[in-house]
Amino acid sequence: MSHEKMVISFPDGSQKSFSKGSTLGDVAQSISPGLKKKSVVGRVNGSLYDLQSPINSNAEIELFPLHSSEGLEVMRHTAAHIMAQAVKRLFGRVNLGVGPVVEAGFYYDIDTDQSISKDDLSKIEKEMSNIVSENLFIKRELISRDEAESIFSNDHLKLELLKKIPREEDVSIYKQGEFIDLCRGPHLPSTKFLKAFSLTNISGAYWLGDSDNKMLQRIYGVAFPSKKELNEYFYFLEEAKKRDHRKLGNQLELFMFSDEAPGMPFYLSNGQVIRNELEAFLRSLQESFNYKEVKTPLMMNQRLWEQSGHWNHYKDNMYFSEVDQQHFALKPMNCPGHMLIFKDRLRSYRDLPIRMAEFGQVHRHEFSGALNGLLRVRSFCQDDAHIFVTPHQIEDEITLALQLIDNVYRTFGFNYEIELSTRPEKSMGDKHLWDQAEGALKNVLENLGYDFRVNEGDGAFYGPKIDIHIKDALNRSHQCATVQLDFQMPEKFDLEYINEHNEKVRPVVIHRAVFGSIDRFLGILIEHYGGAFPTWLAPIQVKILPVSNEAHKEYSDQVMNRLKQEGIRVEKDSREEKLGYKIREAQINKTPFILVLGDKEVEKGYVNVRSYGNKATKEMELGEFVTGIKQSIVNKDLPE
Repeated sequence: MSHEKMVISFPDGSQKSFSKGSTLGDVAQSISPGLKKKSVVGRVNGSLYDLQSPINSNAEIELFPLHSSEGLEVMRHTAAHIMAQAVKRLFGRVNLGVGPVVEAGFYYDIDTDQSISKDDLSKIEKEMSNIVSENLFIKRELISRDEAESIFSNDHLKLELLKKIPREEDVSIYKQGEFIDLCRGPHLPSTKFLKAFSLTNISGAYWLGDSDNKMLQRIYGVAFPSKKELNEYFYFLEEAKKRDHRKLGNQLELFMFSDEAPGMPFYLSNGQVIRNELEAFLRSLQESFNYKEVKTPLMMNQRLWEQSGHWNHYKDNMYFSEVDQQHFALKPMNCPGHMLIFKDRLRSYRDLPIRMAEFGQVHRHEFSGALNGLLRVRSFCQDDAHIFVTPHQIEDEITLALQLIDNVYRTFGFNYEIELSTRPEKSMGDKHLWDQAEGALKNVLENLGYDFRVNEGDGAFYGPKIDIHIKDALNRSHQCATVQLDFQMPEKFDLEYINEHNEKVRPVVIHRAVFGSIDRFLGILIEHYGGAFPTWLAPIQVKILPVSNEAHKEYSDQVMNRLKQEGIRVEKDSREEKLGYKIREAQINKTPFILVLGDKEVEKGYVNVRSYGNKATKEMELGEFVTGIKQSIVNKDLPE
């Protein structure tokens, strides 16, 4: 270590002098042994460093524990090395490909003459545990290209990777015990820091993803800072599997797909009921916010999309047709149609704001491999709105849009996070207008007291935007609602209104969606509720089960007719099946309420009520049940 000094700056703004060549571990130890003990990696001037890597000049640093996102990434990277070391110990001659971090875990591509099966994973896990208990120090070294070629002379995969490194550059390797790997790092200080892991799968993978290359064996694993988090992860996977909207959509007869229209959902009657309810709910709410609903054509001339700017940004994802020797495109979004409606007549500042809404069917081409049930489709319904405003109305209208979105998401029981996305690299318009637009969105969020993060460069090509990310029952994040400010589209379409000085000026457009895609939102709802929808959304709200189809037919018909008259969606199961079987089936179909009607109910004019998820039943007077369920529907009560 040098006697020369350098200045280390900490996140709180404080500074301290250290000898050049000091490591992050030295810095952590100087602050407190406890900090050194819990730190696993650090950032030096923006780059991640191992704790033992020397620092040779003034630097800003930050230290991270295992539970941080930085710590998790490094832990999973080290887990891949520990797994590769275990495989080499167990299977002898092994060539190693690459071992990157993936979501929640890691994998390593391996070339060996022996076939590794799923049955071998437990054996590899056991050897990994041995390596962890050995507490092997993990050391980084910089060596020459010639030294690296000598070390990896028997591993053709590593030699191939070495060729991609310029010969004049030093090569970074990592050692832990007898194991050496070619790697940039960083890694954990030692193997003992790998706390909880599991190997999950093995599959084939072409070397470097090229089908012309050799097929390697890829072993997948997951790693977490504790056994508790590892167990929670596997519980999450099981829950996600049970809640899969594709499985539930089939079971509950909500929707289907056909090879005759790939990626384009067919809604069955149950699914259409839910869609209708979603549209009716938002339509009613929009009316209370003074939106006017419109409908625009599915297909419009190609020149419209060139004018709007979508042609340059979306043409590869659009569907085309030719009519009367003119080129047309199925609309990938509703915006240009709404611009034409605004432009159709002269507007006054007294007309503004104009809040124009549409439940518009749009088409966007997605690669077949990207399709995923309702979550990724080629045809979907956007709950689009465009609000045409004067510059002075911008912040008030964005505030109202966010209040409407909040109302909707609270109704479904969603928590959400907010993201402000700024100017992308490919954008339209003057930077000054972009700065003005970004400032307006930021002001609204701050005035409403919202916490938000800034996502640099992720705005739409025509303007910055506020994206809302909802959290479902499994704490997964989904971006749905968006509010986008647009100074560009009015220019593209030469939109004008007459201001208070009798001058023709440009309006500003606010793009707004709440569900985003109704189809995708329905897929999210299915998984969020596990198919057990709130009563107001459920396709069948009440299932009537007469104990005897003959003896109790008249009363069960009376009850069904009364419920229908009250606007409640009801069905009667008159099949010649055992009552227990019919109850179980109604529960499997997640019907909110089951009414069992027998002699006692007929005699007293009551209903025996079983609500979804409850084994206990309750005897109620029919009128009392009707009042309660109607109130639940009106209130849009959430499932208990």
